[in-house]
Amino acid sequence: MADQKSPHDLPDVTGLSVAVLGGTGDQGRGLARRFALAGHEVVLGSRSAERARAAAEELGADLAVRGLDNAGAAAEADVVVVAVPWEGHRELLVSLAAPLAGKIVVDCVNPLGFDKKGAYALPVEEGSAAQQAEAVLPESRVVAAFHHVSAVVLLDPEVDRVDLDVLVLGDDREAADTVRALAGRISGVRGIYGGRLRNAHQVEAFTANLISINRRYKAHAGLRITDV
Repeated sequence: MADQKSPHDLPDVTGLSVAVLGGTGDQGRGLARRFALAGHEVVLGSRSAERARAAAEELGADLAVRGLDNAGAAAEADVVVVAVPWEGHRELLVSLAAPLAGKIVVDCVNPLGFDKKGAYALPVEEGSAAQQAEAVLPESRVVAAFHHVSAVVLLDPEVDRVDLDVLVLGDDREAADTVRALAGRISGVRGIYGGRLRNAHQVEAFTANLISINRRYKAHAGLRITDV
């Protein structure tokens, strides 16, 4: 990647392929849909290749999306997005350490619990889901991003532009800038650098606040960063 003249200069990511692990869930399918609409080849990953293929077909024959099991999807793509439930996060990534080695791994998992009072952040031994991914994937380039994207908005065919900034956190500057550029491939979205990976915990936890906002106002709220 050429030296950047400003923080706004981003690499060309046009030809990158993207895998979404946990791609049969709403967030995974929504991200896959938007990346495919932007012209990327997308692979949905699931524990069941059959379920992944069915989810890919549901997104439409006009989109370049196909389905494989998680290991196959991880091996196929240039950039891998982790959108699995928190409960199975560590186990899945440990099992995929080999196919994910050397790749940019984008963790968007939010460790949350739910009770009668609503959503709340769960403690994570490593500090955050992204740091857990970094710990179990020492040969991967882990970046945290896409925590605050509404699956409803991503999947809505009536929404052409997504009014959102995506906070991107990571210690590998080139990997973080690649993910910022990928975020910007979604119409209306900007990828904004949000700090080092050690600061991912408050970004993940803030999802609980957004869920409270959305429930109170019957909205699909996201974030915009001012003066950038």
